[in-house]
Amino acid sequence: MSEGSLEAPTRHPIPWRDPDFHDEGKLDAEMRRVFDICHGCRRCFNLCDSFPRLFDLIDESESGELDTVASEGFKAVADACTLCDMCFLTKCPYVPPHEFDLDFPHLMLRYRAVERTKGQVPFAARQMTRTDRNGRLASSMAGVVNWACRCGNRLTRPVMEAAAGIHRDAKLPEFHAETFQDLAKTPPAVNKDAPAFGRKAVLYATCFANYNNPSIGTAARAVLARNGVETEVVYPRCCGMPQLEQGDIAAVAEAAGEVAAELCRWIDTGHDIIALVPSCALMMKFEWPLLLPEDENVRKLSAHTSDIAEYVVDIAKKNGLVGGMTPLSGGVTAHIACHARAQNMGQKGAEMLKLLPDTEVKVIERCSGHGGSWGITKEFFEVGLKIGKPVARQAARNETPYVVSECPLARDHIIQGMEKLEADVSGVKQAQHPIELMAIAYGLKD
Repeated sequence: MSEGSLEAPTRHPIPWRDPDFHDEGKLDAEMRRVFDICHGCRRCFNLCDSFPRLFDLIDESESGELDTVASEGFKAVADACTLCDMCFLTKCPYVPPHEFDLDFPHLMLRYRAVERTKGQVPFAARQMTRTDRNGRLASSMAGVVNWACRCGNRLTRPVMEAAAGIHRDAKLPEFHAETFQDLAKTPPAVNKDAPAFGRKAVLYATCFANYNNPSIGTAARAVLARNGVETEVVYPRCCGMPQLEQGDIAAVAEAAGEVAAELCRWIDTGHDIIALVPSCALMMKFEWPLLLPEDENVRKLSAHTSDIAEYVVDIAKKNGLVGGMTPLSGGVTAHIACHARAQNMGQKGAEMLKLLPDTEVKVIERCSGHGGSWGITKEFFEVGLKIGKPVARQAARNETPYVVSECPLARDHIIQGMEKLEADVSGVKQAQHPIELMAIAYGLKD
């Protein structure tokens, strides 16, 4: 047996259509095999709450070993997993190609898929994953929805907590009456004198940029146009990350097939594909090919997709950026999101910001504790703040007017964590994503 972590980790396709995948007995046997290895290693104890829960279960059992732990206790371990992939990519010495063959996040995904087949996913949780339907409805009455979702609303937030399990203190994303697709009907003028002129790209809007923060999309499009890139905005549907979190793998596969077929038509006309949010880029690059390994469109899309920061850095390296950016006074705190790290592309958000002239960039590469919809729930909001406390503490110490993350939800969670530490956040600017700061530096955004 070779020592672990000497080779790059690899992942197997997810056999979600195999009947054994949903067999409870075989799932339990695999969880016990993996948990016993985790118990003997414990290298992941400080990553998230799943591992402390697992190790407490074992340590508090009659024998102090896994053999006296009841399988019913495994739910608490699975529920605490945010599918961030950091244990698989940064900590575990036993991932494939090691013969122990551990993939903890995908095992937790399998557990949730089995729960779903048993009808154990709550109704409210299932409805939260329908981001396109929710986005369309909320955007049509954005003012009322944003009022109802506002932190501190004593009329609506307790009701939401009781009915939907959304913690009354969790910051929820706002909705906009004008979506990114609405704003994209008027494209920005392309700079034909830019070194990168001739590039063409499609911006996959993502549900978040489309409904919750169109500024990410408009900033990205403006920066690319300034640098000579002609863009189109295409959004067939959500990438399915919310459904993946709830174990609805079939729905994710359906979304993957539909979106890949649409975007591959643009690839065939010479367009690059850019995702505006790292979770969506991760799905398109890595998760979809594991769900549909036989789909040629999915494979092609995976090879042609870039994260927005990754794409801008590529322009800088291969073509060169247009000048004219001004420094951002006071510097920037840049959080590297877990789903950006999981793409194995380096700190592209921070690398892009370091292209700004005379601007100090302070980088934080650690989990914010948000974990998608996980971090706003009544059960896990406080846990998420605890996990993200070191990030919030460091961001508060940095005292920069800009605090951004490639994951906008993580960014707002960090701000909430700073407030919990009684840090003064009144001077922190509204920008969420690094691409917005590049647009500000170019004078393309206030």
